[in-house]
Amino acid sequence: MSALSGPGDEGVPEVPVRDDGIRLGQFLKLADLVDTGADVKPLLADGDVRVNGEVESRRGRQLAPGDVVTVDAPAGLRKVRVGSRVEGRPTAEG
Repeated sequence: MSALSGPGDEGVPEVPVRDDGIRLGQFLKLADLVDTGADVKPLLADGDVRVNGEVESRRGRQLAPGDVVTVDAPAGLRKVRVGSRVEGRPTAEG
């Protein structure tokens, strides 16, 4: 368990990211917590997104491996952990 994890974070699904960090809006889409980027803004404005237990309103918040993102969406409460960097994945450069 990382220093950022809290009680009840054991067994939280992990979504690996390509780089050492990712912005919150991008991660919400990658983790299928929202359908489109347009869905992010109202969730943030309503205080329905938490990072490591703290309400987050910034779409551009930089996340790091181990961060836990919780979304209280109409479909229900979902919690996902930012995973470690994915190795060997092709990049745009080749």
